[in-house]
Amino acid sequence: MHAGAYALLFVGALAGGFVSGLAGFGTALMALGIWLYVLPPSLAVPLILVCSVVAQSATLPSMWKSFDLTLVWPFVIGGLAGVPLGTRLVADADPNVFKLTIGVFLLVFPVALHFNRDLPAIRFGGKLADGAIGFAGGILGGLAGLSGPLPILWASIRGWGKGERRGVFQLFNFTVLAAALALQIVSGMVDTHLIWLSLVAFPGTILGASLGARVYHAMSDKNFNDVVLVLLFLSGAALVWTSIAAR
Repeated sequence: MHAGAYALLFVGALAGGFVSGLAGFGTALMALGIWLYVLPPSLAVPLILVCSVVAQSATLPSMWKSFDLTLVWPFVIGGLAGVPLGTRLVADADPNVFKLTIGVFLLVFPVALHFNRDLPAIRFGGKLADGAIGFAGGILGGLAGLSGPLPILWASIRGWGKGERRGVFQLFNFTVLAAALALQIVSGMVDTHLIWLSLVAFPGTILGASLGARVYHAMSDKNFNDVVLVLLFLSGAALVWTSIAAR
């Protein structure tokens, strides 16, 4: 890799870390669009998992006191159950159909939420429904590294506040992406080249996550909700694009 490629690697890590620190998810949305100019998908996707886990770890201490763990655990249990299925789906099924279906949903639903802000919060299903959404998010995490969109959308329509939603976003994504990374390590996808790229990306990831966390603490509930809806829409666009481009 030449100097320009390393610069793009750092910039992608910085952008991905910032969005993760700001919203609790979204590393892949920002970093992949930059990294794929200089890295093949076989390296870019595992690197996303590594940097996502690093970014989540960097901001956890400053967020921990605002988290409500009673809200998070059903998502985490469901997500961990879904990760192996998502990983298997890559080999045994058509992942593009799955990604296209979820992507279209994520394009439509955040727009509907934006224009219908006065809808009552959804209360049905309780912890069982939360776990089911976590399970679906775990499948998507194992399949495409995008574990966040479905639980994040669900937490938003539940009517939870900024701190409650952020706790669900961050702890769920950290756990699911760490599990997906562990599966990739066991399967032999993490080699010495990826370790070297990770060391180059780490400073940008940590700096970006720190800056994003500072902006998060200064945001109101309304500002945070707007950021989340935009990132959900971008998640849907990314899923639709990658599923169509692969055909």
